[in-house]
Amino acid sequence: MLWRARDVRQEIQCGIAAKAEMIIQRVVLNSRPGKHGVPVAENFRLEESTIADAIQAGQVRVRTLYLSVDPYMLIPQLVNGRLSYFLGAAGITGLTALLGIKEKGHVAVGANQTMVVSGAAGACGSLAGQIGRLEGCSRVVGIAGTDEKCSILVQEMGFDAAINYKKGNVAEQLREFCPGGVDVYFDNVGGDISDTVISQMNQNSHIILCGQISQYNKDVPYPPPLSPDIEKIQKERNITRERFLVLNYMDKQEASVLQLCQWIQEGKLKVRETVVEGLANIGAAFQSMMSGGNIGKQIVSVSK
Repeated sequence: MLWRARDVRQEIQCGIAAKAEMIIQRVVLNSRPGKHGVPVAENFRLEESTIADAIQAGQVRVRTLYLSVDPYMLIPQLVNGRLSYFLGAAGITGLTALLGIKEKGHVAVGANQTMVVSGAAGACGSLAGQIGRLEGCSRVVGIAGTDEKCSILVQEMGFDAAINYKKGNVAEQLREFCPGGVDVYFDNVGGDISDTVISQMNQNSHIILCGQISQYNKDVPYPPPLSPDIEKIQKERNITRERFLVLNYMDKQEASVLQLCQWIQEGKLKVRETVVEGLANIGAAFQSMMSGGNIGKQIVSVSK
C-alpha cells in the first residue's frame, strides 16, 4: 500500500475536545493479474482515508517525495532521503549493479573481458554496463528494445555497441559485436535473449543473475530453469549462474554507496530517470516499466 498525506485538518466536534485529523491518499491493490497475466493500471486503486494528526512520543512524520517502481518490488521504498537518486543510482539499484559485478562477475582489470547486459536501458542495466567498464571490462554490449534506447546506451553511456532485440538477428549481432565471445553476462531478462547470450559465452565465464523480467508474469520458480540444451552448454563450459541478492552484502553497502556517489559527481556514471507525476499514476507507471516504457530508473514524483 502506498500513501501520502496532505495537510488538511478536519475539526470534529464531539462534545469534548476537537480532534484534528489528516486526510491521506493511498494506492491499494485493486486486483491481481492472475497466473501468466500482465499487470495493468486497473490493478491499482487510489483512495482517501484519515489518520490522527497528532504525533506521539517516539513517532516521526515524513513527506513522501518520490516512489520507486521496480519489477522486483512488493513493498515500495517510502523513506529514502530527498533526492530521487537514492532510489536508483545511489541506492538499491546502483548497489545491485555494483555488487553484482564485483561479487558474481569476477571482472578484473587487464583481463580483456567482454560484458553483455540485457535490459540494458533499464534502471539497473544502464548502470551495470557503465560500472562494468569502470571495473575493468574492455568491451560492453547492451541489449535493449528500441533504437532510441540503443542510441542512448552508445552515445551517452559509453557502451561499445547496443542491439535492438526487436530488429534483426540477435545471435548474429552478438557474434559481430563480441567476436571473442562473452565473458560476463549481466542478466536482467531471462528467456530467449538469455539463451542466445549464454550460447555464446566462453569457458569459465560468469552470469550475474540479477533479474528475469521476461518470466515474472509466468507461474515458474525463480530463477527459472534453463532449457536442457542451454543447461548443457552452461555445465560443459563451467559457466557460473548463481542467484544474486544484494541484501546478502549489506556489510559492503556504505563503501559501495560512497563509490557510486563519487562516480556520479565525477560524471563517470551517467544517470537517466523516467519521471511520472502524481501518486494516482503509479499503476500506469508500473505497467509502463514492466513493458519497457522507461529509460533508466522509473520514478513517481509524489510531492515537491
